[in-house]
Amino acid sequence: MSNPEAVLARMREYMVGPTRFMTLYACFELGIVDALRKEGGLSAAELGAATGVKPDAVEQVLLLLVKEGFVARDETTGGYTLAALADVPEADLQRVLTFMGMIKTGMMRQLYYLPESLSTGSAVGLKELYGFEGTMFEAAAVVPEVRAAWGPLAQNETASVYPWFFRSFDVPAGARVLDARGGNGLGAVMTCQSKGSPGLRVTTFDQPALEAACLRTFEEHGVAEQCSFVGGDVLESLPGGYDVVLLKHFVDMYDKDEVLTILRNAHRALEPGGQVVVLAPVYPEDITDPGDLQADFFPAYILGCVVGRGGLQKLSTYRGWLEECGFEVTKVTAKDPADIPADAIINRVVICAVKRD
Repeated sequence: MSNPEAVLARMREYMVGPTRFMTLYACFELGIVDALRKEGGLSAAELGAATGVKPDAVEQVLLLLVKEGFVARDETTGGYTLAALADVPEADLQRVLTFMGMIKTGMMRQLYYLPESLSTGSAVGLKELYGFEGTMFEAAAVVPEVRAAWGPLAQNETASVYPWFFRSFDVPAGARVLDARGGNGLGAVMTCQSKGSPGLRVTTFDQPALEAACLRTFEEHGVAEQCSFVGGDVLESLPGGYDVVLLKHFVDMYDKDEVLTILRNAHRALEPGGQVVVLAPVYPEDITDPGDLQADFFPAYILGCVVGRGGLQKLSTYRGWLEECGFEVTKVTAKDPADIPADAIINRVVICAVKRD
């Protein structure tokens, strides 16, 4: 963008972003796309009758979809049919719609309060909309609307990410593993299932209030004898004597000083030669890469909707922080690009690092 006209034209793209999103998503929510999937060639009046939307409004919202080539309109008959959308597999489409549903319910209204969230270091939208002071994760436990928006996305993430994550590192036979901020214990269960060996023990470490739910998870999956729970705060300390410490899905929710504290606590928790395994989304080293959309999405998402602090970092930044805290990075694993769907925004890596003597 070398001139003011180009800058203004680029800013125009930002102005229409929210309207593009809601127009497209509304066509799914209202059932317009489903009606066309069942029967092509329907007129605006027929679509209106099927969805309870005025025909004039149907014509208006479908203008964008026709422009984008998602839907086609026969200028002679006035009938609509699915165009490019017809070629998208149903499973892929449902994954995208789950993410879009989270954006609508879990982000759009909260982001009205983004400036206040940045100023206070908290997710102000949760307080203003739901009277809840805390993080999105905590709100999901008590606010049905937040849980409905975020829960299905979390399930999709677990199903797609965890198998790859556990293939990305080794656990010595009979090791003691600490799953820091392990939530309801599912990570510990999957550790036992994927890294099982005689003598393997896995401890979930998280807020004391999660103990009962975590122990139920262990019982339900038949790993109660291998797994245990310890309550505490990762910013205070971690229990010691472990061979592997797992830091998954949460280091990007903390600011730099807090991440360094967590890494130092992990260093103290490990036996000599022990390994820390970090699962985190990362920015590209060249943040101006037009094909990477993480800088477009995550600052507003994390700071305005989730916790009000933290954010993604570059891989080189995490490497430097680990070295500063007494670790040597031994392995970095990224997903095979062929396994990443075209709609994905998140680019995660698994970083393995060994405790230096």
